[in-house]
Amino acid sequence: MRSVLQNELEHTRLYGQVGIELDELRKLTGRLYNGRLSERNKSMVVLGAAHGVRQNAICQFLGIGRNTARKYLTIFWRSGTAGLFVPQSRSGRKCDNENLRNAIFSLLHEPPSNYDIIRTSWTMAALTKTLAENGHPACPAVIRKITRSSGYRWRKARLVLTSSDPAYSEKLDRVRTILSRLAPDEAFFSIDEFGPFAVKMKPGRTLAGPGEQRIVPQWQRSRGSLILTAALELSSNQIHYFFSAKKNTAEMIRMFELLIADYKQYRTIYLSWDAASWHISKRLYESIDKHNMASGNPLVETAPLPTGAQFLNVIESVFSGMARAVVHNSDYKSVDDAKSAIERYFAERNEHFKVHPRRAGNKIWRGERVPAAFSEANNCKDPLYR
Repeated sequence: MRSVLQNELEHTRLYGQVGIELDELRKLTGRLYNGRLSERNKSMVVLGAAHGVRQNAICQFLGIGRNTARKYLTIFWRSGTAGLFVPQSRSGRKCDNENLRNAIFSLLHEPPSNYDIIRTSWTMAALTKTLAENGHPACPAVIRKITRSSGYRWRKARLVLTSSDPAYSEKLDRVRTILSRLAPDEAFFSIDEFGPFAVKMKPGRTLAGPGEQRIVPQWQRSRGSLILTAALELSSNQIHYFFSAKKNTAEMIRMFELLIADYKQYRTIYLSWDAASWHISKRLYESIDKHNMASGNPLVETAPLPTGAQFLNVIESVFSGMARAVVHNSDYKSVDDAKSAIERYFAERNEHFKVHPRRAGNKIWRGERVPAAFSEANNCKDPLYR
């Protein structure tokens, strides 16, 4: 076996000793001398057994178990090298389980107190225990791999992944109930603002040649600033937006009136936003009540998100995709240039989803963080791009 492993035997001599078809022998020796460790072990097990070496000696020489060697031989005698070296599927890995991933992030989005745990943030021990109690057992390594693959690090859990709203479950259930029963003559809007951001040279990832390094000055004179107020209709994936001077109640009323005008043929429209003060002001709710009492066409209802739950606001995902596409790595010469780029981006996006109506966005629109659909397991707000 050592002589074979070190390629000291001629191929014709080895062929006469093992009694394996020449074509199969060439494939075995090819993997033995050029393959990975697992492939070399498989080849040596087959060649040793064909030569008459005892299985114990083969296993001791290679440092593998008898069950492993027996499995290799069974596969080879049944399906030859085609079966022996077939790529191993990894789809059975627990960290690839979508149900487990959703369960983990759904849990992380809730405060531990919802599960009678006297802590302000999740620990790995508490998370593992609660998942097991809810029928989703997972070890810390699997949980860590799932959260890391989604772009999060454990140190950020307090700031991003957990809402401290005591009414988290009730507000979340209301949104889910509305979306599950949404009729064709009803519309649901995810509303938020992007910015303010300064119009100047922006850093970002770009393709660079050998020795090239793009430089962005730390201190620059701003060419102006922008605030984008936008609403995403979840059923049609259409963005309605305008540029604002400030984030305040007046701009929310302006958005509310714009949506009423555009969707006056609808029976009901739902407005969903985070817990910013201008989203929950008395003046805004008075305007909504006044509209409903005066005409009620369409009827306007609100479905606010839990406090500190920006990660559930679906429009944040669209903002992240827009930022990757036209804000980061930019150098607009004026505010109007920046506005034109944003307007073109949303015009193309809206047109695409008019022609291809579906709840999508992850792959088509330049890396939107998650699909444009509400889910309690979503992490819509990208900490790297917002």
